[in-house]
Amino acid sequence: MAGGTSPVIDGDVLGDLDLFGEGFVADPFPVFAGLQESAPVHHDAATGLWLISRYEDVERILLDPAGFRPDNAQHAVTRLPIPALRVLARAGFSLPPALANNGGPSHTGLRRLVTRFFSAARVSAAVPLIEETARELLTGAERELDARGRYDLAADYARLLPCRVMMRMLGIEGVAPDTLVEWSDAALELFYGRPATERQIALAGLVGEFHQWLTAQVTDGAGQHGLIGALRGHRLPDGTPLDIPTAVAACFFVFIAGQSTTGQLIATVLRTGCADPSTWARATDDVFARNWVDEVLRREPPVTTWRRVAARDTELSGVRIPAGAELLLLLMGTGSDPSVFAEPERLCPHRENVRRHLSFGAGRHRCPGALLARTEAATALRAAATALPGVGLLDDDPDMLGLLSFRAPRRVRVARRQPGPGTEAALGQAAGGRHSAFSRP
Repeated sequence: MAGGTSPVIDGDVLGDLDLFGEGFVADPFPVFAGLQESAPVHHDAATGLWLISRYEDVERILLDPAGFRPDNAQHAVTRLPIPALRVLARAGFSLPPALANNGGPSHTGLRRLVTRFFSAARVSAAVPLIEETARELLTGAERELDARGRYDLAADYARLLPCRVMMRMLGIEGVAPDTLVEWSDAALELFYGRPATERQIALAGLVGEFHQWLTAQVTDGAGQHGLIGALRGHRLPDGTPLDIPTAVAACFFVFIAGQSTTGQLIATVLRTGCADPSTWARATDDVFARNWVDEVLRREPPVTTWRRVAARDTELSGVRIPAGAELLLLLMGTGSDPSVFAEPERLCPHRENVRRHLSFGAGRHRCPGALLARTEAATALRAAATALPGVGLLDDDPDMLGLLSFRAPRRVRVARRQPGPGTEAALGQAAGGRHSAFSRP
């Protein structure tokens, strides 16, 4: 095939592809299937990115950091206007290579440092904290159901739980959880969304506040025994102390990944779980809850895509890619690759290869907080199913967050199921049919 070109594709499926469009955000699976079958390496003219959809190709890229560099992982998808850039400049904002966007020699040491805070021992020790936080957040659910007839598991529960846990685990003080969530959400929208100019300027203000707060934490000596203190004492490969901008950049990434994306995962886990009454009833079991989380990670992960830059001319699925090409790895699409996962449209919590998904990445840039995210999501599901056994999904409009690399329901509104013929089936249908179909062991 000619270099720099992609196959002809079915216009009905992919011809009007808009990665930010409502149709794609609501149901991207037909697009993934069309790409994998007809155009596994497809150049998207709207974004300038090469879409890589097959599991085999994405895994190869993730495991070859020298051939496919992470330099563009945190670049703004939508060009920032000059007024927004001025806002960021006044705040001293910068994101030098630290973790997700670092392909240099300093990455290994920084990753090792961060990974210590999310070790298996620390995650295991944090389970009581996660359970306690979940119970605290759910205490108002019954009152809300009595007073208003509904409760939002996303806004009032999933959004806050991982932030509170992360703050305790990493020794973060001096900021309200709501504020940290707002800052993190603003950063994701600014760098991975397609907001209008005025919105970009407002978001830049919030991101600038976030960056200034992080800089003050690193500079002023706060959190001596937490992540910030560890970064302050870190040495680079040549023995020099870690500079403040890089320490801030590491915190910027960890704080967002440690709570915003985990909150998105929990929201999707809860929505898919309470869409089917029998699934919700079984979610009180820890083993079932953990398996359900991994199936959701396979099918509908919060981090849907990630970016890489081709370091040299290469070939993927018969298509030649030029050096410097920017690639968009469709992580979410790989979880529905039929060559790897049988009946990928079904949520099968006892699937034999349930852990084979690439939703946390692979290789040297695999998410260091994967175990914590899994544990928090399973605990959140189990706690909610235990505390609210008689609820079901209220409606089928989740108001999806649809950024280039992040997708999750903004709301998961539930109501008490009323006893009577057909009620459970109706509530399950309200959740969306594709979520409620799952295979029993």
